[in-house]
Amino acid sequence: MGGRVVLGIESSCDETGAGIVRDGKLLAHVVASSMDEHARFGGVVPEIAARAHLQAFTPVVREALDRAGLRPGQLDAVAVTTGPGLSGALQVGLAGAKSLAFAVGVPLYGVHHLAGHVAADTLEHGPLPAPCVVLIVSGGHTSLLLVRDLVGEPILHLGDTLDDAAGECFDKVARVLGLPYPGGPAIDRAARTGDPHAVAFPRPLSRPGDDPYAFSFSGLKTATARWAEGHRLRGEALPVADGAAALQEAVADVLTRKAVAACTAYDVKTLIVVGGVAANSRVRALAEERCAGNGIELRVPPMTLCTDNGAMIAAVGELLVRSGAEPAPLDVSIDPSAPLEYASLTPLPAPSLHTA
Repeated sequence: MGGRVVLGIESSCDETGAGIVRDGKLLAHVVASSMDEHARFGGVVPEIAARAHLQAFTPVVREALDRAGLRPGQLDAVAVTTGPGLSGALQVGLAGAKSLAFAVGVPLYGVHHLAGHVAADTLEHGPLPAPCVVLIVSGGHTSLLLVRDLVGEPILHLGDTLDDAAGECFDKVARVLGLPYPGGPAIDRAARTGDPHAVAFPRPLSRPGDDPYAFSFSGLKTATARWAEGHRLRGEALPVADGAAALQEAVADVLTRKAVAACTAYDVKTLIVVGGVAANSRVRALAEERCAGNGIELRVPPMTLCTDNGAMIAAVGELLVRSGAEPAPLDVSIDPSAPLEYASLTPLPAPSLHTA
């Protein structure tokens, strides 16, 4: 069996994921989600997420190995998300990955969660073009990146969100509109029967003089809340479908307009859209339309690889192994707020202070 076999572990939020990759090809991909346990709270509860990871870790890894037809001893490396994410959730995944790597006697690689989202596309479309522009849109992150060599060079941030991420905006507005958690899929469903031009919601940071690649969705969230409040104060029924469609249109417009502008400015011919919000139907459709109109190739992973999963972490791990990168030290720790600079993330615990 040629090639290195890498198991990837993802536990940064409410999904426990295990994926197995060999030579850039996906052999297995299993995810257990605790989303239903968080739904009644309207968002992820860190303690619940950590306990769910504890319960799901072993079954998810075992199922991934079974689907790939492998035994633990046939693994060549283990990769694990070491940040960013929820501290307790990350700790569970790292502890399990360390234990497995130690027991099998294979190297461990720490991976940045967002680099995983970027690498997810390689499992469907092959190696990343160099250079490429990557738009990461998820519940906690919205970033526009210039990527040349994902595991070999620093990742250039063209722009990031200054406040709420796009997915966070969807979650918060869904609550205002009376839609269930998670908000992104709920808004997408509601928008199907709505008029995207019914409400003139703002396009944040789109005026001349604004940062061309930065994002801001807090004001859009507030505008939607005020629109809904106005209907309620007047005693009018809330046109939820129209509100959802208009909000979704505003978010998709800003995301895709800035992403295509970055491709044009940097003379890049490929745009890659990844992260949970990449599953949004309007974001995908508008990205396709604008890329086609500007001679840009659009690459978007399959829906199952857009949300958090272990396959994307395995993909980064396999690239790190192939590049000859140094494994993580035994005392590798987590960094819940790690900025994306390199795909490899191997923070060390802070030194303990002892007084005489």
